[in-house]
Parts: sequence; C-alpha cells; structure tokens
Amino acid sequence: MTDARGPLWTADDIARAVGGRREGAAFEAYGVSIDSRTVEPGDLFVALGGVRDGHEFIPAAMAAGAGGALVSRPVAGPQVIVDDTLKGLERLGAAARDRAVHARRGAVTGSVGKTSVTQAIRVGLALAGRAHSSVKSYNNHIGVPLTLARMPADTERAVFEIGMNHADEIRPLSRMVRPHAAAITTVGPVHTENFPDGEAGVARAKAEIFAGLEPGGAAVLNADNVWFDLLRREAEQAGARVVAFGSDETCDARLVDIVRTEAGSRIEARLHGRALSFPIRQTGFHWGLNCMAVLLMLEALDVDLDVGVAALAAFEPLEGRGAERTITAAGGPFVLIDESYNANPVSMSAALRAFGARPTEGRRIVALTDMLELGPRAAEFHADLARDVQAAGIDLVFCAGPLMKSLADALPSTRLGGYAESAAELAPHVARAVAPGDAVMVKGSNGSKASMVVSALAALAAGSTGDRGGRV
Repeated sequence: MTDARGPLWTADDIARAVGGRREGAAFEAYGVSIDSRTVEPGDLFVALGGVRDGHEFIPAAMAAGAGGALVSRPVAGPQVIVDDTLKGLERLGAAARDRAVHARRGAVTGSVGKTSVTQAIRVGLALAGRAHSSVKSYNNHIGVPLTLARMPADTERAVFEIGMNHADEIRPLSRMVRPHAAAITTVGPVHTENFPDGEAGVARAKAEIFAGLEPGGAAVLNADNVWFDLLRREAEQAGARVVAFGSDETCDARLVDIVRTEAGSRIEARLHGRALSFPIRQTGFHWGLNCMAVLLMLEALDVDLDVGVAALAAFEPLEGRGAERTITAAGGPFVLIDESYNANPVSMSAALRAFGARPTEGRRIVALTDMLELGPRAAEFHADLARDVQAAGIDLVFCAGPLMKSLADALPSTRLGGYAESAAELAPHVARAVAPGDAVMVKGSNGSKASMVVSALAALAAGSTGDRGGRV
C-alpha cells in the first residue's frame, strides 16, 4: 500500500541493511509482511522458516501484490537473498531503528496489561506527532524486529510491546529496541511453569527489559507490586532513572481513586503532586494503575500531559481485553464483556472485582476457561478464584477445562451454572442460560478457547446467522 511519505524501503536499502544480494528488478517496499494472507500491495514479503517454509508462500504473496521478497534461496521475482531470513529481519529492524535518528522509543512488558498499556501509549504518541507502534500482540522474537522494520525513518516516537515465556527472551529484544523508557506493568504468577524459582524468576525475566535501555532512560515501575524493590534494584543497576506509579503518596504518579460512571470511570490522581481528574472508557482498579503507567511513559517520551489525558479519555477497550457490547437477543438485550484473549490469576482477580462493581439490571454471569502455564500450583490458583467470585457477588459461574474443574468443585452449587471439559462444550450452556438484562463476562487463556463462548453469545443477536440453539 503506497504512502504519501514515500517508500519504507528500496530494494537496495534492504540489501545494504541485511547484508544481502539483490536479484531481479529493483523494487520499493511500502510495508513489511510475514504472512501471505495479509500481504498488501507494495509489501516486502519475508519468507521465514517454521512449521511451513515461508518460501512456499511467495507465489501467493506476489499474487497479492508484494513488491519483492526477502529470501534465503533464489525464487521467481524481485528479491533480496540472505543466509537466514530471520536474522535478515532482525538486521532490517536494527537499520530502521538507527535511521530514525529523532525517534524516542518506549518498551512495555509485564504479566498483565502490557498490550492495553502499549496501545494506550500509542494513542498518545499519535496525538503528539509522527508515531509508530506494535500492532496486536507482536511482542516476540519475530514480532519485535518486524515492528522495528516497519518503522518509517521520520518517526518521532514509537512504542514496542515485549513479551516472554522463558528467561533470556526479553533481553535481546530490549537490546534490539534500545528504548528511552521501559515500563513493567506488574509481575504475577504467569508462565511460572517455566521458572524453577516461580514468581521471582518471572520478575527477574521481566527486568531484562532494562538491558537495552538508553543511558539515563526511565524505568516505569508499579510500586504496588510485591516485586517493586527487586525491579527497582535491577533498573538502577542498569543505570535507569526510576519513576513509580501506584496508590502510595510517594509515587510519581499516584492513583487516588477510580469511580465508576455510566460511560466507564473517572480517574482521580496526582502526577508529581499535581491533581488530575479525567474520564476513561474502562472500569476496574487495574485500569487506574494502567493509566498512571501510561502517563509516566508518555512523559518520558516527551508528550505533553494534556495530550496524555486526552489519549486516555479516548482509548477504547481492546477486543478480547474488556471490549463491551450490548447483544440484542430475541428475548431482550444483555451485555457481553469480552475478556477472552488472556487470563492469569492476577488479571482474573482484577476482572472479577471490576465486573462485580458494575451496575446491572439482571444477573452477573461469568464464563471462565483454563488459565494456562501456571505450573504445579495451577489447580490451587483456579480453586482460589472462588474467593474472588464470592467477594465480587457473581450470581452464576460457568467453568470449562480440566483446570477450571478445581474452581467448579470449590463453588457452592447455587453459584455454579455448569461445567464442561472444553469451551466448545460449555458455550451452548451459557447461551441458553443468559436472560434479558444480564451482564456476562467471558475470560480465559487464549489457548483454552474462551473466544468460542464469546462467539456463541454474540450469535444470539436477533437477525444473526449464527445458530441460536447455541451449538458451536
């Protein structure tokens, strides 16, 4: 897709950046793609290895309008040949970083909220000038260099999401991005099955984000998190300037209160002692802390406070991460809250707390699927959710998956709506149970297919072509 700002790369630019050899006709690239199904006209298609060799999809990419390809063996059409296409993508990303000489870069990680915080920062950066950011959850060893490679040379500010499942994954990505500011939203029991020392190992892995921080860069940390002192030490050892957010009076960005409103919430806060009050479209105490992290990151990236506040007021909940809609079913409307993209004990507890605080005409119903990658304490973490369910005053709970069986067993029969071994089996039960005026929240790890329950409920909309009988 052409851009008024000119091509992102020329074929010769690419060849120089990756240390490769151009073959065939010269070309210009206006984007970079790794998926032939989403190629847009003018893209550079990078043929990565994997379960399927990316070279197999070059004809489809060219048919979709790709301008050229980055390959490790000769193919038909315009191309740049390198020994290893992933390393070539990394080099292209590094070249994009180095040529955007005026860009201030931010990076975000954390056990909970990193995508939402990253995307909220993106809104602020876009309001402030020429901005670039991660799309979706492009936060791994492919997504980060891909996001860098897509960054235009005249970018003024950029933000990158960085994730991990194991130790030593964030460090090389941080060194690739070289952020001027790095935030850790929080640390919790996520991916603990991959860490012998549990949550402490997760905290140290998250602290790897400081490895690439530019000298004197800002480390934005959650002072309410139990691992704050460890993270602060790691940040200071890396030469970072620590700024904290949380509920304590000593925090640089202090959340004073978050008040539920008809349109979302109102944040009461203090930034470096200055009183702030502004609306957001989200609910839940965790979103108050997210806002504090966003404001500190935007400040570190030279964005004015009034722009940051406007960005937070405009930011919509993301699909699968709290997006809310009214489903007008044949019998009457109900509210569906989609939290189906991810779940862990921290985010599940926060979501239940926020859901319990929202007003509703009917019942509060939750459909929960397994939280994954929790290690030997997984069953315990699931059973412990019974306390959160009770504290939130949830009326009916539907559970799916072998791990959620622990929660189902811990709930009183009057509160358990039903249990099934999978989301697909649970979906019709939830669809049949919902009534006009109810509010329904669906949450679970992406791998446990909570989105199938969302789809079944959305299909209840009057006039939908979905099966209202609830089969999925």
